[in-house]
Amino acid sequence: MAEQTVLDTLQRPRMGLFARMARRLKAYGILRRRRWVQSTGFTSAFVVLAAKMAAADGVAVSSEAMIFEQFLDVPPEEIARFQSVYEQAAEDVTGYEIYADRIGDMLKRDPETKRRVLECLMYIACADGILHPSEDHFLKAVAARFGYSDTEFRTIRDQFVRDPDSPYAILDLMPDATEKEIKARYRKLVQETHPDRMMAQGAPPGVVKTATSKLAHINAAYEEIARERGFGGARL
Repeated sequence: MAEQTVLDTLQRPRMGLFARMARRLKAYGILRRRRWVQSTGFTSAFVVLAAKMAAADGVAVSSEAMIFEQFLDVPPEEIARFQSVYEQAAEDVTGYEIYADRIGDMLKRDPETKRRVLECLMYIACADGILHPSEDHFLKAVAARFGYSDTEFRTIRDQFVRDPDSPYAILDLMPDATEKEIKARYRKLVQETHPDRMMAQGAPPGVVKTATSKLAHINAAYEEIARERGFGGARL
């Protein structure tokens, strides 16, 4: 079964924070039985980091004790303790660096799962439909502590947030588009938008001027993606 998109998940009836995190983690297969997943250290660090993520914009959603059974391998007798950990951590974002470093160290030999943890945090931040600047800053800082470059963070972020000025949004592409798809889309947009074509069709000066400005944005977006992907910035 194909994995649901974040939009599909957000359109479902509203559920608690940990229920949403549990679904996201399960969809990614992050609950595979591994030593670090079953460890108290990982559970504590993730719960604290998730709580501080939720508190980054000043509003933390209350946790649900029973959801730990779906979220991580937490023994029933430990649920109340981890709920208390969450509630205390959600008071502010202070000290998140310690827990980000701890998770990064635990997953240094498991880059796939480390990325999925960051994606889960991104999902939490976007669950209300808005990525607040403070949350964006928090996530970027966590990503850096996980060892991700700004470009790598942006690639992950673009899967959840479509900024109007994102080069992928300008070209109407998804961040995971292939080089072939990027070049094909660029060629099509240039052909459709080129001011010479507009003038040949007898378009008024205002339309030609608009097309010239739009083409400049298209060229800049393509060149930015080309530099990031490493296939050269020369226009086609």
